Amino acid sequence: MSKLKEFLHFVYDVQGLIQWGGLSLVCLIVFIETGLFMGFFLPGDSLLVSAGIFARAGVLPLGWLLVLGCIAAVTGDQLGYIIGWRTGQALYSWPDSLFFKKKHLERTQKFYAKHGAKTIVFARFVPIVRTFAPLVAGVAQMEYKTFVSYNVFGGIFWVLSTVLGGYCLASLVPDIEKKIHMVIVVVVILSIIPAAVEILRERRKSASA
Repeated sequence: MSKLKEFLHFVYDVQGLIQWGGLSLVCLIVFIETGLFMGFFLPGDSLLVSAGIFARAGVLPLGWLLVLGCIAAVTGDQLGYIIGWRTGQALYSWPDSLFFKKKHLERTQKFYAKHGAKTIVFARFVPIVRTFAPLVAGVAQMEYKTFVSYNVFGGIFWVLSTVLGGYCLASLVPDIEKKIHMVIVVVVILSIIPAAVEILRERRKSASA
């Protein structure tokens, strides 16, 4: 447990991750979080916003961050789609483990049932759902051309909006990289609002039923 706590502390120390691993680690985390179901706990939004802030400070190259970040996001979802397509409905019978929670898969399934193909875009901004959305699309055998279209648009839009959002914020607020923990808290709160609203709606429907 102590090693697990140390690992999680390392993962959620976004500033430390960027300073330690640089551009390569940022892109690797984006790829794993969007492509592999065991990456659902990784910091996506907060990492990219922080990366944009540090790019403004000259720690990361903005151009390469945008290009490689988009590639990592798009290819990550492609991998998730392939895994979902190959495993099919058998994925729903997998036992829960430290790196796989069936409830996350089922919640994403409901999200997909409601929004259809647009889930691939919307899910980019919802933690956990972002990780499982391409898996569910693969299991549901969404038409590949449709998936690719939404995936490319959603991946690029997600990376550009978060990275450039952080970059612009750093341009407006001097030395904001020194208050990066406050920024991360705000980003995390904003990112969980859509999921919280969806859960409340589901509970109200269940109560009324």
